[in-house]
Order: sequence, then C-alpha cells, then structure tokens
Amino acid sequence: MEQECEICKFENPKASVTAIILKDNKLLVLKRNEEPFKGKLDLPGGYVNKEENSEDAVRREVYEELGVEPKIDFIRIVPGYGFWKGKKFPVLNHFYLCDIGNQEIKLNEENSEHKFVPLKELEPNDVAFDSNQEMCRWLVNNFKFDIERVRELVKQLDPLAEVKEQSLYKAMVCGYVSKIYDGENLVAIGWIFPRQTLLRHQAVVEDMIVDENYRGKGYGRKILKDLILWAKSKGVEIIELTTNP
Repeated sequence: MEQECEICKFENPKASVTAIILKDNKLLVLKRNEEPFKGKLDLPGGYVNKEENSEDAVRREVYEELGVEPKIDFIRIVPGYGFWKGKKFPVLNHFYLCDIGNQEIKLNEENSEHKFVPLKELEPNDVAFDSNQEMCRWLVNNFKFDIERVRELVKQLDPLAEVKEQSLYKAMVCGYVSKIYDGENLVAIGWIFPRQTLLRHQAVVEDMIVDENYRGKGYGRKILKDLILWAKSKGVEIIELTTNP
C-alpha cells in the first residue's frame, strides 16, 4: 500500500522572486504569454530553484526573461498565491529593486511584450498574481515621485549635486524619506538612514530641503519631527543631524 506523504499536507509557501525595474518613475511590466493569466500584465520573476538563494534566483530570472544583468537591492517580502495546473498554493514573494541601466531588453518566450508604465497611472489590479498587486500598491504609495521636481529641490541645496534616480529608490529602501506636498507639488523633503554600531542603534538625518518659496511655514520642523517619529518606531537610540543650518 502506498504510504501517505505527511509533508505534502503542509501548506508551507514556495519561495518566489520578482524584479522591480524603474526608469523615469515608470515600472517595467510584461505581457504574459503563458497560463495562468495569459495575456495579463506581469512583473519579471519566477520560483527559487533547489539549492538557490533568492538573490541568485532574481538575477537568473531577469537574465532569462529580459536578457540583462541587474544590480539588485532587496525591498520586501509579500505573501500570496501561485497556480500550477489548476492548483493554488501559497508563496512568499521576494521583491528586489533591479537596476538594469541602459541594457537592451530581449524577451524570451514567456512574455510577448514589455512596456514602462508611469507609477501615477499604474492600476495594480491589472497585474497578475495577488502578491504582485500588493507590491504595486506599495510602489504607488511609496515610490511615486516627480524625479525632476526632486532634482529642482536638491539644486536649491547644492547647485552642483546630481540626483540619480536609482539612488532615490535605494534611499527609500534603506531608510525613510519624508515629504510635504502643496497639492501635487513637492515642496519639502528629508532623508534619514539607520545604522547599527557595536554599541547602539543610530540614525543619520542626511539632508532636509524646503523649497525657497515655502520657507518660514514650519515645514522644516514638520519634516524633522516626522523623521524622528520614524526613527523611534524603529528603535533608534541616537539621531545625528548632518544637514546644513
């Protein structure tokens, strides 16, 4: 008599990886050429192989699907579900920020098209898989920026400074960026980055910028308070302020 496989009854999630590729605040999406969700928008990615870690997996998947080699930074893990031959099973989707520079994208047979969709126009429900949809909602809430406006503000602080788009996203992944808007116009921004030393959990406020036309309204104080509250929520013991007066 065939014995039942006890481990098969466990609903442990499978590990998957997904690449977040942004350019000019637009997200790279693909059009699926296979079931499930054939014809729907998707993000580059797949499952982690046996004896493979998630970092190697996302590099492999991006190369297989797009023909490019990415520089990666971990963002977050989102639980969800995958499908295989009509069966539904849990997954843990590991999302990575992938910088592909100016490399040319060459799709394999898994997808029929690719395009960059502005985050401000992205409809998460149009993307396949629930974990991808949740991540898209997170991106819209956290990564939606007018890059040129950020550059304008930074120029007021340092006319020679060069703002690199990927550096902005990495700053958000590694720390916290506080923002104040007047309608849709970004008027103040500040960065804080945590670090663990041998003795204590610290954080550094690198810069705070308030548009010169909006100064004297208390926005700098408001940004600093927001950064301090974020640091406290992360258990930071000491905050260093390195911004100019």
